[in-house]
Amino acid sequence: MLQDKKSETDGERQKVLLRRLVNEVSRENPDLYYQSTSQVARTIRDHIAEGRGLNREEQVLMQRLNSRDLEILLSLH
Repeated sequence: MLQDKKSETDGERQKVLLRRLVNEVSRENPDLYYQSTSQVARTIRDHIAEGRGLNREEQVLMQRLNSRDLEILLSLH
């Protein structure tokens, strides 16, 4: 039960962080909107790997997601 709540909380935080990262990357790359979801996911994945715009805790939380996970989350918006 407690683990479910933590996972839910982590999932919600990941969604919020993903939206923030998409906004940051979009400012750096205005053509991002026209890219495929898989390309956007790879760009976000690179951004996370570089640690730009994330504190250590956020970076660890987002590193749990692979490119496919990011694609799925992006497609839900």
